Amino acid sequence: MSAPQNDDPLHPPRRRGFFAGLRASFITGIVVIAPVGLTVWLIWTVIGWVDSFVLPFVPGAYQPERLFQRIFGPETQVNIRGLGVIFFLLFTVLVGWIAKGVIGRALIRWAEHLVDRMPVVRSIYSGVKQIAETVFAQSERSFEKACLVEYPRKGIWAIGFISTEAKGEVSHKAQTGSDLLSVFVPTTPNPTSGFLLFFPREDVIELDMSIEDAAKLVISAGLVYPNQKDPAAPPVVVGPARAAE
Repeated sequence: MSAPQNDDPLHPPRRRGFFAGLRASFITGIVVIAPVGLTVWLIWTVIGWVDSFVLPFVPGAYQPERLFQRIFGPETQVNIRGLGVIFFLLFTVLVGWIAKGVIGRALIRWAEHLVDRMPVVRSIYSGVKQIAETVFAQSERSFEKACLVEYPRKGIWAIGFISTEAKGEVSHKAQTGSDLLSVFVPTTPNPTSGFLLFFPREDVIELDMSIEDAAKLVISAGLVYPNQKDPAAPPVVVGPARAAE
């Protein structure tokens, strides 16, 4: 629906002033700069935090400053951010390589058996291990499809992600006449939190959009929709001008 046109010559439409255009340009610049600036700042901060945590564990002879002083002279002062991240990655790869071997697996079993005898440490270790395995472990299982479900009541629709078909006790004891699907309904704007719900298969409407497009829709609070004409094109951003058409 287009806005009505003003054809009255006695009252022509007011033109945008200089400061209004300047304000619009400033807001557009903020929209462009803010995501890039925040991303760079976050990466820079994380790298600095890793450096401050890892570099103190590196032996003094292998500290980056000492190595540069040996090569370029004792007066050389170098502070390169990110070396701690490199040391951390190399150490992690080394530990993973050892853990995959027979000796490494034996050491891990022995250490876990030792931890199981410590009441408080056992609880902390098991919790951290489960979180690490859930977040970082490589697994072929992931969400199957994006879907629509009626939640939290009939007539209100929410985007969810189908994880798998319900099995075991949940499937047997649920009073339904059909199979149950495990659906994760994320929250906005943080899709890592949400609710695990079980719906009958006939109550779940599968969507054609990809998991990534559905996640963008959730994170943007409904402002970014997938481009239906060309899925490879950038998503469609819903704004006031588009909503008025």
